[in-house]
Amino acid sequence: MVAVAPHSAVRRRRRKARESDTPTVGRSRAGTIAANAAGMLFALVMFFPIYWVVNTAFKPAPEILQFDPTFYPHGFTLDNFSSAFHAPFFQQDLINGVLITVGAVLGALVVGFLAALAIARFRFYGRKAIILVVLSVQMVPLVAVLIPLFLMLQDFRLTNSLLGVTLVYIVLILPYTVWTLRGFVQGVPRELDEAAEIDGASRFQVFWRIILPLTGPGLVATSVYGFIQAWNEFIIINTLNEQANQNLMAWLMQNQTSKGTFWGPLMAGSILTALPVVVFFLIVQRNIATGLTAGAVKG
Repeated sequence: MVAVAPHSAVRRRRRKARESDTPTVGRSRAGTIAANAAGMLFALVMFFPIYWVVNTAFKPAPEILQFDPTFYPHGFTLDNFSSAFHAPFFQQDLINGVLITVGAVLGALVVGFLAALAIARFRFYGRKAIILVVLSVQMVPLVAVLIPLFLMLQDFRLTNSLLGVTLVYIVLILPYTVWTLRGFVQGVPRELDEAAEIDGASRFQVFWRIILPLTGPGLVATSVYGFIQAWNEFIIINTLNEQANQNLMAWLMQNQTSKGTFWGPLMAGSILTALPVVVFFLIVQRNIATGLTAGAVKG
């Protein structure tokens, strides 16, 4: 009896453990199923407007305007894309958007990277105040500075010009660029700088051969945000410029006539407007995850 008792006690403890684990596993599995179902429902709700834009873009006009909606195009057509592409100001606004966005992103990366390098690598008076200002600027609503911005650009004769909008977009993207690239620069160990300087490298060589290559993925990840923000901006360019010097976001708003809205070309134009962002993202997607991970490393 003395030898059997421990084995029976062990069996009872194992039985109780299995009985106590069974409800926990059941609840965990039910919670996982419920969470997945909620996630799928949320994804469908968010994806439906995109699907409806694509669905409408390939429909002929009579099918779009009929009372009973159809969830797929019965009369498949590409005429809406042709109408949108050859619509007045579309091609001009496409070129304007590319020039403004590329110029704004490159300008913000150059200025922002140098500012981030100074903040992360050098100690100077007012350094913490600059960081605080960079954060505070992002909290100011854009609408609050729109009228003063218009008056200032008007004094310099930069309204209704691509250069004026590009400069505004650089200032708009710059706070986020400085703050993000500061983390990437801090992720590069200072020991690499010191070792290179001991070997006789100048500060420019340290920057060009060590810091810049190691923060390359961070520059790519930051440029994605800047590209999206500059490409999708509407309020500033619609306020400062006329239609001949606007981008595709403003063109979408103005695609209306006295006869009403042409929904087919409008939806097709929306797809064409979104394509540059998608293409740019696909090109740099390999560097985005690397850049975001590198920015999380503390130097």
